[in-house]
Formats: sequence, C-alpha cells, structure tokens
Amino acid sequence: MTTQVDVFVDYVCPFCFLVEPAIEELRRERDVEVTIRPFELRPDPVPTLRPEDEYLPRVWKDAVYPMAERVGVPMTLPSVSPQPRTAKAFMVLQLARERGRAEAYTEAMFQAFFQEDRNIGEDEVIIDVATSVGLDRAEARQALHSEERRIRQREDQEYAVNVVGIDAVPSVVIGGHVLRGVPSATRLMKVVDQLAAQEAGPRAPRAEDRS
Repeated sequence: MTTQVDVFVDYVCPFCFLVEPAIEELRRERDVEVTIRPFELRPDPVPTLRPEDEYLPRVWKDAVYPMAERVGVPMTLPSVSPQPRTAKAFMVLQLARERGRAEAYTEAMFQAFFQEDRNIGEDEVIIDVATSVGLDRAEARQALHSEERRIRQREDQEYAVNVVGIDAVPSVVIGGHVLRGVPSATRLMKVVDQLAAQEAGPRAPRAEDRS
C-alpha cells in the first residue's frame, strides 16, 4: 500500500535542501508517494534575511555547514541580499507538479540558490530553472503572471498554516504525523512502517495457529 508523504519546504531554507537525501532514501526503500508542498517562511510584507547580518553566518557556521558535510550536500551561504521571496517560484512549482517534474524542479531550485548563488526571486532565474528540468519556457512565464496561480499559492500557504499547522520547515507529514526539522531516513521509514501496521490491523488467525 502506497503511503502519502507531504514535504513542506521553502526554497531559501538550507535545511529543506539537506532533508532531500533522507527523502530520496525513503522513496527508494518504501512504497511512498512524495508531494512537495510550499511554505514561505517570510511572505510579503515580512522582511527577509540578509547574509551580511549576524544571524545567517552564525546559523550556517554552527548548524548548516556541519550538517551539509554529514549528509554529503555541498552548499554555500548565498550572497543575495536581502534573501528572495519564494512565492513566484512556488507558482511555477504548481506547473512542475502538473507536468510530473516537481521533485526535479525543487532540487534544481535548491541548487540554483545554495550552489550557484543565483537570485531565485527573479523571473528569468525561475524560468531558467524551470526549463532546465524540461518545463516549457512559455508555460513557465505564463505561470509567473497567472493570477489564478497567485491565488492558489496564497491558498497553499493558508492550508499549510491553518489546516496542517506548519510553522517551520522542513516539515514532513506522514499519516497526520508532523516531523519537524531534518529527520533521518531511518526515522521516516519507522513512521511509514508504523502507519502501515496500524492500517493493516490485527492479523486474522490462520488454521495452523488455532491447532
């Protein structure tokens, strides 16, 4: 039985990039359907962070770089200042999901920001990322200017906050269980196995068991 796994991310959150290896291992080892869901940490008009301030360099030195080395994901604190908003990138994520390219698009967006130091809040960067994973350039540009997709992005944000109760990312939701932070693949598989066991229910006794 396939288990639904929802992964809430923001493309400017380094820990969302660092959870990807665990998600990939979960996908290889268990029958799961992974859905990437948007959660903008600092939606307009909330100010975004600046790499020249004290906070980001400290967090990267103390937590991001050590974890990146541990999981084998090379990355660098982006120099883009202030950090970009991600609502527009999430509008194109809708298109990527419709075309079956959501995971590839998400990985490429993380790579663009954390490995290539590109401003993923700019339209042309978003379109370049989209086309790099096989999306149509005209469709990506149209998605960026779609009022319908803009409304859907606001609804997705409200769903994350008000329905699921997401207040930070990454958050992985499996069968109503919300795992915050960067859980290991082992922990994710344990939750999937526990959920599968609960849904299977008690096993009916066989004839040889009763003899």
